[in-house]
Amino acid sequence: MSTDRTHDVGVARLDVDREARTGTPEVVYAEGKTAAQTVACLAGLLDAGAPLAWATRVPAGTVAAVRERWPDAHVDEAARVVWVGTVAPPVGEVLVLTAGTSDDAVAAEVAATLAASGVGCRRVDDVGVAGVHRVLAVAPDLARADAVVVVAGMDGALPSVVAGLTDRLVVAVPTSVGYGAAFEGLAALLTMLTSCAPGVLVVNIDNGFGAGVAAARIVRSAQR
Repeated sequence: MSTDRTHDVGVARLDVDREARTGTPEVVYAEGKTAAQTVACLAGLLDAGAPLAWATRVPAGTVAAVRERWPDAHVDEAARVVWVGTVAPPVGEVLVLTAGTSDDAVAAEVAATLAASGVGCRRVDDVGVAGVHRVLAVAPDLARADAVVVVAGMDGALPSVVAGLTDRLVVAVPTSVGYGAAFEGLAALLTMLTSCAPGVLVVNIDNGFGAGVAAARIVRSAQR
C-alpha cells in the first residue's frame, strides 16, 4: 500500500497515510482554524477512509459546528478534543499523574489522546511533591502500568520523584501553571530537562497530545 498519499480538501493537504507509516494518524490542530476549516479536515480524513478523525485544541464554536455535522461525535470539553468514527478497543494501561488540580486540562488531553489511540488510561490526580507522601502512596500503581505520564507545573519536580520509584518510562509534561517566576511553564520545563533521575522523556509545555502519542506508542510496541 502507498504510504505517501495526500487528500487535498482545499484548506489543507491531508496526510492520509501517516498512520500506516508512523502508527499515529494525522490529527487536526483546530486552534487557529475556522470551524469550517476544521470540519472540512475531519470530513476529508473520513472520506479518505480513516476509521477515526480527530481534532485537538478545539474552540467552543468549532465544537458546535462538529456536533451539527456529526451529532454522534465524541466531545471531551475538558481536553478540548473531538473525534468522529470508531475508536479501537483499548490495550495496555498508561498511568497519568497530575501534580495538582490546575493541571487537569493538560492531563485530560493526555487521556483523550490515549483513548483515541486505543490505549487504556488510568488517572491519579493531585499527588504533587508538596505532600510527597501522596505520590509514595501510588507506588503500587506505578508497578502495574505499562508507561507513566506525569503532568506538573510550578517547580516541575514530580517527574523526577516518580522516575526514582519505577522502571517504567516516565513521560513528563510541563504545564503553564505557577506564579511569575514559573514563566508560564518554562521553569517546569527546565527542571524536567535537567532531571537527576535518568529515563525521563520530556515534551513541550502543555503538550498533552504529544505525551499521549509517545506513551501510546510505547504501550503498543510492548503489546506487539
